Amino acid sequence: MQQQTYKSIRNIVLYTLTIALLSLGYFVYAYTLLAIPEERETFLTEMGESLGNMGLLLLVFIYLRTMLKLLLGQGKLAQRLLPDYTPPIDASFLNRILTWMNRTHVYFGITAVAIILLHIVMMGFSRYQHILFFPMVLALVIWQGIFGLFLTIRYTPSELKKFSYLVHAQFVSGIALGIFALFGHILIDD
Repeated sequence: MQQQTYKSIRNIVLYTLTIALLSLGYFVYAYTLLAIPEERETFLTEMGESLGNMGLLLLVFIYLRTMLKLLLGQGKLAQRLLPDYTPPIDASFLNRILTWMNRTHVYFGITAVAIILLHIVMMGFSRYQHILFFPMVLALVIWQGIFGLFLTIRYTPSELKKFSYLVHAQFVSGIALGIFALFGHILIDD
């Protein structure tokens, strides 16, 4: 069992490092060879920046929920990553927080997708669409939103709901989303 835990965590770390290194390589390419538009200071872009910060806070909330579930050894992801894990502390307070986070996760997720999409539009996506990071972030946000939506619809066919859970509740898309957004923002904020 312990071997499976280390293997699962190692796979996530390797995936994260691979995505980060590939992104760093693309960052160097884009920085040296692509035309990076100068940042425009308009009312809409200022509003877009504020929305981007709010979207980031919402994503932090959503992924803190995932981390709390791992800490408490709850959920299918925790059972896959840490099959023999038991929390070392009496976690009743953390369980109450997690219960509240589980109930509000859908609303925070819908709000995060809407706010991030507004951020993308207000910042002028067309100016940056030639930089691969931005279409990838847009695709991942839409991906998470669509499959999260299928999980909330009461009469979704069971196969679609099962598939939606598998592709929505993954570190894979969250890690890629975070890394692509980080490198993309560093690139254009230079």
